Amino acid sequence: MKSSVEKLSDTRSKITVEVPFSELKPEIDQAYTALAQQVQIPGFRKGKAPRQLIDARFGRGAVLEQVVNDMLPNRYAQAIEAEGIKAIGQPNVEVTKIEDNELVEFVAEVDVRPEFELPKFEDITVEVPAIKADEEAIEAELETLRARFSTLKDHNHKLKKGEFVTINITASIDGEKIEEATTEGLSYEIGSDDLIDGLDKALIGAKKDETVEFTSELANGEHKGKEAQISVEITATKQRELPDLDDEFAQLASEFDTIEELRESTVTDVEAKQKNEQAAAIRDEVLAAALGEADFALPQSIVDEQAHSQLHQLLGELAHDDAALNPLLEAQGTTREEFDKKNVEDAEKAVRTQLFLDTLSEVEEPEVSQQELTDHILFTAQSYGMDPNQFIGQLQQSGQIANLFSDVRRGKALAQAICRVNVKDSEGNEIDPKEYFGEEEVAETESEA
Repeated sequence: MKSSVEKLSDTRSKITVEVPFSELKPEIDQAYTALAQQVQIPGFRKGKAPRQLIDARFGRGAVLEQVVNDMLPNRYAQAIEAEGIKAIGQPNVEVTKIEDNELVEFVAEVDVRPEFELPKFEDITVEVPAIKADEEAIEAELETLRARFSTLKDHNHKLKKGEFVTINITASIDGEKIEEATTEGLSYEIGSDDLIDGLDKALIGAKKDETVEFTSELANGEHKGKEAQISVEITATKQRELPDLDDEFAQLASEFDTIEELRESTVTDVEAKQKNEQAAAIRDEVLAAALGEADFALPQSIVDEQAHSQLHQLLGELAHDDAALNPLLEAQGTTREEFDKKNVEDAEKAVRTQLFLDTLSEVEEPEVSQQELTDHILFTAQSYGMDPNQFIGQLQQSGQIANLFSDVRRGKALAQAICRVNVKDSEGNEIDPKEYFGEEEVAETESEA
């Protein structure tokens, strides 16, 4: 087999492959065997008909077509490996020559991973927020826990931020009622500031059974951007009552018997949470800095495929009803044009990151253990809410286990590179990234898993 490569661009190559018939004996034998099973010729058992009779019945062209279909995948894979082509995506293949008993020639165009120089991670410096497991953070965590066990009780005093109301909202423009901006029996927390601009200010100081009025610009719908008169009737008012921080609460909200034990556990939890956040911040900052120093083109077809996949996933949540997307985007205060633009930008970012990490993986050459792969599969199954055995079965059926292996390899390659980066926190303290990304920490995580 002979092959040659022509570089079409930084992200696309064309490979021409010639395969002599002397190398196609296995495929030729397989083609005749398959065709012999499809015909019953008098005087011969099924599957035992001579090749001359098969040629006469089906024609030599049918045999050659079967041979070519059988040989293309393997010969293409052999050619790109021999030529060192880092192919991504599916190739466009064209059979350009078939000379019976001589050779088969085909041409394949395929997107390739662009070549670029990786930055020196030793020269990268990043800054991340400092860990502050102080009393304020601990109290905030305890307040969040108290809120989970709070109760709502009616009251009749003037409304304050953080209290709850049930309201009927009517919107109108020049006396004409706007149905899409009108609702009844809506529950709302004052101060959340996620409904109508000016609503919180109007509610604060009001009382149950009162009606407040104000003007506001409509954010969505047919009248988006227009000033409307908003009338809000307050039908119910409630305030949150938090349980006391005592031993009884500790027993209710946790496995601890005393509030002191709960507080000590909260300190540990806050520290662990902030360390996880700091580790994630280091990873994100290093990756962003490294990508900023790596200049390379993106294969447009791969970007388009990624953008289409992201859109398809969103439409899947809408029962693949494209018409339902625009109302959803309007409710989020954006347009289809803005959504499509951001979708492409997100796709470009995802493709750029993966290509960068694939190149980094080749340089770092991290080893991925079976335990690491298993842990990643179990974690992914959990994130999808699937039974692990069912998830593994689907991976095997679709041939996706190799993709998850690559995910783990990319993560380990980045972790190795991060260990060479200079890291400081927002208070100027130096951080050893090996504390989060060193081999000992990885091994410890595997053991705990």
